[in-house]
Amino acid sequence: MQHCPLCHSANSYPYFEDKQRAYWQCDRCELVFVDPNQRLVASDEKAHYDLHENDPNDTGYRRFLARVATPLNQRITPHSQGLDFGCGPGPTLSLMLQEQGHDVSLYDLYYFPDTQVLQRQYDFMTATEVIEHLYDPAQIWQQWLNLVRPGGWIGLMTKMVIDVDAFASWHYKNDPTHVVFFSRATFQYLAERDKLELEFIGNDVILLRKPQ
Repeated sequence: MQHCPLCHSANSYPYFEDKQRAYWQCDRCELVFVDPNQRLVASDEKAHYDLHENDPNDTGYRRFLARVATPLNQRITPHSQGLDFGCGPGPTLSLMLQEQGHDVSLYDLYYFPDTQVLQRQYDFMTATEVIEHLYDPAQIWQQWLNLVRPGGWIGLMTKMVIDVDAFASWHYKNDPTHVVFFSRATFQYLAERDKLELEFIGNDVILLRKPQ
């Protein structure tokens, strides 16, 4: 039995196992997560991230990020203040939103570790391809809620679990830095628990709004 790292339910059950890792699923929020003993240490995690090549001038990468940037920009007011959480070594979404007239701060545990930006509130925050990496998603989720003003938006991108059959052949689980996997049901659980408005945009964009 494993404790869920998101909702802390004590009832999680074996979900899937391959040659690399064992995965569990929470019976309450339906989060799928890697056995904590099989996570990378920080130095190995950072070395893996260093292999990423995120170039702000890459039009394909911009198209990818536009899937969250465009709907978010349609919902926030002009000249909003935001935070790109987990922006990585080549911040790009922040530049795209700045080009739309918004003011965007940066935070990343490894590449932009200035925690001062976490001491204030914003009109919106984004986390693209971040949530699946979190070792303590409960703590970070609460941090995200605290970072956004009432009426503000949280814009996320992550691939979502469908079912165990799809999971078995899912390339997304094979990244050793991916340790928690959300589904629509998981986000619906969080939205209901925390009284958030929830929108799904396509297969991998999640928009949440805090109540006024």
